[in-house]
Amino acid sequence: MNIALNNLSPQPGSRKKHKRIGCGEGSGHGGSATRGMKGQRSRSGDGKMIGFEGGQMPLLRRIPKQGFFNPFSMEYQIVNLQDLERVFKVGEVVTPEALKERGLVHGQGPVKVLGQGKLTCALNVNAHAFSRAAKAAIEKAGGTATVLKELRAKI
Repeated sequence: MNIALNNLSPQPGSRKKHKRIGCGEGSGHGGSATRGMKGQRSRSGDGKMIGFEGGQMPLLRRIPKQGFFNPFSMEYQIVNLQDLERVFKVGEVVTPEALKERGLVHGQGPVKVLGQGKLTCALNVNAHAFSRAAKAAIEKAGGTATVLKELRAKI
């Protein structure tokens, strides 16, 4: 006999019918539907909490904890004076939107100007925060450093 796709069949005993659970007594798995008599696993909604270890102190509570997360900390996007010198021309207004357009900041968040590098051209810089050195350098070059009120940049 030739072997072809139309006459292939599995070996006898290699394939089992699946259990038809909870389909009445005639299915052979009616009544308690193979869940046993009583207990947590026999009831509906028997899900246990993630990490539950049967009443034993869970691993997550046994291991020592360290560190702290401050929910009120502010994550600034940083721009240095040397970047402003490189990208902007004399007399231009520097805003968070302009910084984003020129690729100096990405995404959302308040902008802070730091004093790394030199600034020779007078710029009007609007940002959410300035370091003391950056503010002094901007004013020394003849520009203005304006602190924006809103803490979330609308970029």
